[in-house]
Amino acid sequence: MSNLSESEFELQADRTLSDMVERLADLEADEFEADLASGVLKIDFDDGPTFVVNSHRAARQIWMAAGATAWHFDFNEGRWIATKTKEELWSMVEDRIGQQLGRAVSLRD
Repeated sequence: MSNLSESEFELQADRTLSDMVERLADLEADEFEADLASGVLKIDFDDGPTFVVNSHRAARQIWMAAGATAWHFDFNEGRWIATKTKEELWSMVEDRIGQQLGRAVSLRD
């Protein structure tokens, strides 16, 4: 569980998810739609799967599910890091979307 206070968590999680949905919209990809509502970002691909990235306030984490795999991310030194794999959230999202689309995806500058 993150050491952030509840208000700090909400600020960081909301900022991350808002930035992510904006960056996904900037991709202008026809293969998926990304929608953010109530702290839940859904990425629906035309060929079937849905990825979900959401803030989990009780654990003060961001959770991600892609296919049959899920990750929990803690906020650490300005980044969301997976508790088990130590992978960074943005990299993980880029990688999983890229795998699904069959091409490299970049969500950061």
